[in-house]
Amino acid sequence: MRELHFKDYFWNGELTSTGGYDCIIQHLNDGKRTCKEIEDFMKARASIEEKYAKELLGLSKKVCGHNEMNTLKRSLDMFKLQTEHVSLSHLQLAQTMRDEAKKLEDFRERQKETRKKVEQQMDALHKQRATQFKKTMETKKTYEQKCRDKEEAEQNMNRNASTSNVKQQEKLLTKTQQAKQNAEEADRLYMHNVSVLGKTREDWQKEYIKACEVFEKQEVERINTLRNMVWTHLNQLSQQCVTSDELHEEVRKSLEQCDIQEDIEHFVNLRRTGDKPPAPVLYENFYSGQRVPAGPPSSRTAPPITRRGPLPNPDNTEGDVIYSTVDPGYSALQY
Repeated sequence: MRELHFKDYFWNGELTSTGGYDCIIQHLNDGKRTCKEIEDFMKARASIEEKYAKELLGLSKKVCGHNEMNTLKRSLDMFKLQTEHVSLSHLQLAQTMRDEAKKLEDFRERQKETRKKVEQQMDALHKQRATQFKKTMETKKTYEQKCRDKEEAEQNMNRNASTSNVKQQEKLLTKTQQAKQNAEEADRLYMHNVSVLGKTREDWQKEYIKACEVFEKQEVERINTLRNMVWTHLNQLSQQCVTSDELHEEVRKSLEQCDIQEDIEHFVNLRRTGDKPPAPVLYENFYSGQRVPAGPPSSRTAPPITRRGPLPNPDNTEGDVIYSTVDPGYSALQY
């Protein structure tokens, strides 16, 4: 199948028309706008990655499992360390994206400068072509008028050839010759301008073909650059996922070494306070001083409680102290 190219399909029937050229320029401007949009997208994505990386880095510095010990502590330390490494990898990714955006910006500026030179040259040729075309059409109009004047003069001379005198015939002949000379001069000028216009057209056509080739080459480079840049961007994102997973795998490996029983034994050996429980609290009888375990009541009969006897009657040996006795039926309550 035949390949299609700019130089073969952007012509116009009118010599002064720039429709095909304008269509190509519009397409290139749209492509330049797309490059700027992709460039801005890369910069925005880099800012997002950088913000995420900085927040993740700050998160990795926070206390996490500070009071843990042994294998779990090592796993949590590894978890924080690899989180920090993930954040650093995202910072690197952000910088890589900015570098790619800068490359696209430089590429866009290079194409802009190249296009500017070609467009300036084509604009000058278009102006020159339009000016020469206008000049040629004016000389054509003059040439046609001079030809009509010549024919009219010849017809007038022929009509008056038999009726006019010699002096009038000479006057008509002079006028006819002058009209013929003017027509010939207009014809030469018209032919010259047509020739110049033809040369201008050839120069414009050659330069237009070259411009189309330059523009098509730029478009090929632009499409290829954008395609490769997006492809590279996706590869970078995929690599970031691989890198993050590798870092996470280090944490998983550490977690595999986390031994629950070992951590339990480590804590026991490090912080144990004793291997014997406290003794039971025994019951101590207030009167007998016999100690009975303070457990559930025993089925055995409680030991007998020794009661004190009645107070002894005091002896009034000295006669100066009198003890009162109360009758058994006496009561302080009055009924």
